[in-house]
Amino acid sequence: MLYTIPDYYHEFSCIAGECEDTCCAGWQIVADEAALKKYKKVTGSFKKRLRRSINWKEGTFKQDKNKRCAFLNDENLCDMYTALGEKSLCRTCKMYPRHVEEFEDVREMTLSVSCPEVARILLGKKEPVRFLTYESNKEEEYDDFDPFLYSKLVDARKVMIDILQDRSKKLDLRVGLVLAIAHDLQVRIKREDIFSIDNVFEKYQTEKAIQFVEDKLTEDEDYAFITKMYQNQYLMERLRDDWEPYLLEAEKLLYGHLKTTDEKTQAEDKERYMEQKQQFHEWLKEHMPEYEIQYEQLLVYFISTYFCGAVYDGEAYVKVQMAAVSVLLIHELMMARWIKNEEVLEQEDVVDIVYRYSRELEHSDPNLNLMEKLMRRDMLPWFKKVY
Repeated sequence: MLYTIPDYYHEFSCIAGECEDTCCAGWQIVADEAALKKYKKVTGSFKKRLRRSINWKEGTFKQDKNKRCAFLNDENLCDMYTALGEKSLCRTCKMYPRHVEEFEDVREMTLSVSCPEVARILLGKKEPVRFLTYESNKEEEYDDFDPFLYSKLVDARKVMIDILQDRSKKLDLRVGLVLAIAHDLQVRIKREDIFSIDNVFEKYQTEKAIQFVEDKLTEDEDYAFITKMYQNQYLMERLRDDWEPYLLEAEKLLYGHLKTTDEKTQAEDKERYMEQKQQFHEWLKEHMPEYEIQYEQLLVYFISTYFCGAVYDGEAYVKVQMAAVSVLLIHELMMARWIKNEEVLEQEDVVDIVYRYSRELEHSDPNLNLMEKLMRRDMLPWFKKVY
């Protein structure tokens, strides 16, 4: 078995009660069977607390009216951990924020940016992310797993990450190249022409292709696509009650009257948005020049985590588009925070936006599935400039 981790994997250490948020609220915590059996055998003073705090039929921890885990105390610390020790935790609690993508004989382990501390580590990292591998003797086999397609997806992912981390090129060009590769890759997957995939890698590493993509990138912002992607967020399951009011406030700051049918108002709102965006980019370049590095790190994060999942559904382009759109939406929320703060944005604002966005998307299978469905419905033209 081959294991892969990002080079910052071991930098993470839970800061527990010092964290500005908690991973024990806002979503349902499912306990594994081994943990549930262990809880049934607990004796002593904590026994009653366990009995009344677990939904034994569903195999989940109960929550209060604010969706906080029944074991979470007012200091955002776990009473089960305090009473029974670290070994008492279920697999979900032991693993988070570690995330595992499983492939035949491969386990790709990442840290989820839905954790504020992980987001802080990744966004503070200046060097390109590297991926480390190690082996174990464990082997597994999966039905309906195409090892040849998987190997080509791994190759494609490496090429795309190398391009994204080539800081000699503008970020828009890097994103355009990656989307172009994924687009052409998708065409070959659909027509089951896997053997010609290597030609795609070679094509987009030539100077001629790079110039072609650069010429295709338009300077006109795709305002209609951006607002549509933003509004798609309202279709998703809500994990936290404060997320939709947050989106609505940001929408008003960014786009004004999106639901109006008055053409003059629409034109004025669009013009104001374009002016604010230009001012925001100028401000970023002067006051937060590392923002492109942060976008790069996030793009690499999303692509490294989800792209090879296309071995199961064949949706390579959708997964790259989801990465690009996720960073686009984070960018929009950053601009809204900047407007709200009267043209000020701190690093902690960026951390807050990233982990909150990630929690809503990445910790709901229905949301991830819907996101991919929406990406199939509203394909992003790879030659459009969106950041």
